Amino acid sequence: MQAPRPRPGAAVVLDTDAANEIDDPFAIAWALLREDRLDLQACHAAPFSFELWRGQLQRARSARDDPASATARDQALLARHAATLGHFERQGWDAATVSLPALCGPAEGHDRSLAEIERVYRCLGRDPGGRVFAGARGFLDPRASVHHPPAATAASEDLRARAEGRTPQDPLWVLAIGCLTNLAVALLREPALAERIVLVWTAGHSVHSPQRNLAFNLEQDVAATRVVLDSAVPLVYLPGYHIGAQLRLSRPEMEQWVRGRGGPGGIGDHLFELYTHNPLWPLLGITDWLAHSWVIWDLINVAWMLEPGWVPVQPVPRPRLDEQLRWVRPSPEEAARAGPMWEAVGIQRDAIFRDFLRSLERAPAPLR
Repeated sequence: MQAPRPRPGAAVVLDTDAANEIDDPFAIAWALLREDRLDLQACHAAPFSFELWRGQLQRARSARDDPASATARDQALLARHAATLGHFERQGWDAATVSLPALCGPAEGHDRSLAEIERVYRCLGRDPGGRVFAGARGFLDPRASVHHPPAATAASEDLRARAEGRTPQDPLWVLAIGCLTNLAVALLREPALAERIVLVWTAGHSVHSPQRNLAFNLEQDVAATRVVLDSAVPLVYLPGYHIGAQLRLSRPEMEQWVRGRGGPGGIGDHLFELYTHNPLWPLLGITDWLAHSWVIWDLINVAWMLEPGWVPVQPVPRPRLDEQLRWVRPSPEEAARAGPMWEAVGIQRDAIFRDFLRSLERAPAPLR
């Protein structure tokens, strides 16, 4: 099955939890700076919350302190959170009660993301009016269905309107770089939307991987993930592990190639400020710059749209998620009903960053 290939000037909507960490603003900026190739029509704000980590940290602590009683899932959580758990204990923090910027609820996460999207637009000299839309301020109710759909949002209505009249040959491309709540809302309200869009999403492991998908974009809103996987929407899936994970930038690269681009107070200074004041550092216990780099995960979606050869994909059976968040290969009957899916199998890190950094050289002055 041949993968869809975006044409120059393809119509794009970017769905983003822009304030959850630093990679989303990089992706938004790149898409706006490459309007010679992409028609970025709108950005939709998605909810986010690291609150789920509170319970995970407590289970990880129990697995460490009483390994004989720990389940396989608890051991996996300990492997994931051991460094964070040690950091919390050194600080005297209780995971159940500590207050950190990342440990906000989904409504606050959404509102902060909406503000961050608008900030990126202004840093690039663009007025966000009419191009930035509020999405769901909470995660999908697992009881929602096409018969009992969730309430509409500005984002779901905007997506419906922009997809109107689109065809499989000229779809609306939805780049999802957060959880899939907004798209699930839209699909439950209008299942035929799947015929007019293509979803490009980055999240967890390859569908052939046996690991649990402890990946933020997937595990935040599992109900929404399942709605989209069960839908007919064509899906270009870009695994974070270990494809997107190769998109690392160091502080020296940020100082040399990012800071100052677009002039004082412009996009370069904003991205540099985000990099050096990453909201996830206190959560993860990162305290110094020694041998430090950071993954700019969400650039992968824009990279594939600009040049699919930078992130080659191949067709894969569309999986289900089990209760442990592992991929489950579909039965022949399920595969016959499923929408098409392609998965990234490699990435050209240097080519991607070369184009991103060259784009920043052309950044305009900020909107005052």
